Amino acid sequence: MELMRNKAYKPLGGEELAKTMGVKDVDAFKLLLDKMEKRGEVILTRKEKYGLPEKMGLVVGRLQRHGNGFGFVISDAPDTPDTYVSAENLNGAMHNDRVVVRPVAPIPRRAAKPEGEVIRVLERANRTVVGTFERIKGYGFVTPDDPRIGQDIFIPEADKGKAKNNDKVVVEITRWPEKRRNPEGQIIEVLGKYGAPGVDVLSIVRKYELPEAFPPGVLKEAEKIPAEVRPEDLPGRRDLRHLRMVTIDGEDAKDLDDAVSIEAMPGGLFRLGVHIADVAYYVKEGSKLDQEAFKRGTSVYLVDRVIPMLPPKLSNGICSLNAKVDRLAMSVLMDVDSRGQVGHYEIFPSVIHISQRMTYDAVRKILVDQDQNLLDRYRDLVEDFRLMESLCRILYRKRLDRGAIDFEFPESKVKLDPEGKPLEIEKRIRTISEHIIEEFMVLANETVAAHMRKQEMPFVYRVHQQPDQEDLEQLNEFLHTLGYHVKADGHGRVHPKSYQAVLDKVAGRPEAKTVGIVMLRSMKHASYHDQCLGHFGLAATDYCHFTSPIRRYPDLVIHRVIRETVGKGSLAAKRRAKLAEMMPQYAEQSSLREKVAEEAERESVDMKKVEYMQAHLGEVYPGHVSGVMPFGLFVELDNTVEGLVHVSTMTDDYYQYHEKQLAMSGRHTGKTYRLGTPVTVQVARVDVDKRQVDFELIEDARQEEIVPKTKGKKNGPRKEEKDPSAVGKKAPKKAKATQTEAKKAKTNSAEPKRAPRRKK
Repeated sequence: MELMRNKAYKPLGGEELAKTMGVKDVDAFKLLLDKMEKRGEVILTRKEKYGLPEKMGLVVGRLQRHGNGFGFVISDAPDTPDTYVSAENLNGAMHNDRVVVRPVAPIPRRAAKPEGEVIRVLERANRTVVGTFERIKGYGFVTPDDPRIGQDIFIPEADKGKAKNNDKVVVEITRWPEKRRNPEGQIIEVLGKYGAPGVDVLSIVRKYELPEAFPPGVLKEAEKIPAEVRPEDLPGRRDLRHLRMVTIDGEDAKDLDDAVSIEAMPGGLFRLGVHIADVAYYVKEGSKLDQEAFKRGTSVYLVDRVIPMLPPKLSNGICSLNAKVDRLAMSVLMDVDSRGQVGHYEIFPSVIHISQRMTYDAVRKILVDQDQNLLDRYRDLVEDFRLMESLCRILYRKRLDRGAIDFEFPESKVKLDPEGKPLEIEKRIRTISEHIIEEFMVLANETVAAHMRKQEMPFVYRVHQQPDQEDLEQLNEFLHTLGYHVKADGHGRVHPKSYQAVLDKVAGRPEAKTVGIVMLRSMKHASYHDQCLGHFGLAATDYCHFTSPIRRYPDLVIHRVIRETVGKGSLAAKRRAKLAEMMPQYAEQSSLREKVAEEAERESVDMKKVEYMQAHLGEVYPGHVSGVMPFGLFVELDNTVEGLVHVSTMTDDYYQYHEKQLAMSGRHTGKTYRLGTPVTVQVARVDVDKRQVDFELIEDARQEEIVPKTKGKKNGPRKEEKDPSAVGKKAPKKAKATQTEAKKAKTNSAEPKRAPRRKK
């Protein structure tokens, strides 16, 4: 690759390349070139010469198809703009396929966007598809649940199996689509009749190919792991069983992977202990358990079930930090001063004993409500909780002072009856107890990442890169209409403090929510990387995910590196080289599986929200504008349900869309709707299949129109005290024509929140 990137390189054949590089095993070299060509790293020309795609004007990446037929290819190469591909130029490529695109001349109205034609499909993403079967005499079709698939799948009579009309099915593609030909397939599983209890969530499980059952070999390995800590497990571990420590989780959490302890030390120091389940001790590298965990990448928390990364015997058993029993852990002890700075710290394997299994509600009632029953019940721990609260506020203030971005957006949980029908949408409020755990986990992640970077060890980091310059320019175009600006340096780089400065200025003003949403969408998505690239949203130089090895594979991987290196110095050269080779693969797979889990989790919740609204047709709700598109307004209710007010139903005036201002205004009345505008709506239509709720405006409930600030006008008051919060969500820049796709765009996050578990 280095040779090919050289300006003097011209495409060479396989044998010529081997000779140029002094390779003796030409056959093995050609096999390597074949693999690289299939991955799209190199291109083989018609003259049997190898070159780099970017030098040949080609783009290699993943196709994100739109429900209306067109798509965008997201390039593998960093800083390469997305390439628009029209429906007629897809040439049989399907959503999420890896493809090679050749540029074509764009039509005038799209001249600003790179445009291309798919010339090769490198990797197919949709070998199976979930949809609804419709039988016609002699044959049938499956209509995919995912509108981005874009084509019905033809089913020959002989390949329909036991499927009946209107069944929800899984179809395996047997013939890929061509330019004017639908894909063909055979039905391999009947999930049940459309609308039957449980079929909806099961369809999501199959759609995202989430592996429910563990293979027998994996379960057999899990059975061999002891159910309790044994004396032979203790050598080489520090005994911390004398320390008071607790877990703090949600009521229904079973995979408890972190515990905390705290002590007041001389000189005003806090000694904070973060103790994480030592999963790597039980899940050995290369074992069947490890291979399955790598494949899954993460636990998936759907609306009615959890699909764990590890078998329950580990995730809910020996690895879970249950109270009143001994457990193996990887501990980080940190001495933190009154400014939130970590001085002395230690990272080491330990054996621990949890004093109490606490819940967020209980800790909140102790600290905020001063619940006397709980104060009496946990009298030995109350002072610890107060120390934790004090340290939490110090750490939060330190994060803000260094420039971390503080967004606060509500989450929700859908409560279901035994048959899976939604009963209630519960808005989830993050309180001091959630913030305590969040701040402590962030600090541990930073400390571990900084330690390993200084040691120059192969590692997987959690990274969140700078916003793209184009996104920043679009953000500032919008902010200028309100009198704000995110400052960048002469090279177009921006410090997170600039984002937070705008949030501070806008705090308490009518446009606060509007500005927050738009800023959120301008940010990139966090991911995993083998290089330490920093975390923009947290304003952190060093960051990793260390605190959830039961449910995240990257955490498990770095625990292994820590176990091999802490207190032992450097790694052997051979081992170091092997780890360095594997880290990019671990990072890529972890990022990919995280994205799949996010989409599945979001879709399962959205589906139940829409189903819930079916029972509330005609009802009236207050809400606010959460999105503005040429075709209408998205409105979010207080219960977090989002629906569309189509412009055709806004009959009191002719409304114009203003892209740069993300607003819609009436030509005659001047009435303006933009992000954050309060409105009152009526539920007009609900379509569960399309995950779509339609609203109609029934009155103008705006409290105050958002107007640009005039020069010299003072900003709104700064928030005196804000609770810690998560960072960043971003919506893609592409055109959106369906409510489902627009919702997905809005929930692309810098640090994804994983219902029902907390963000870390």
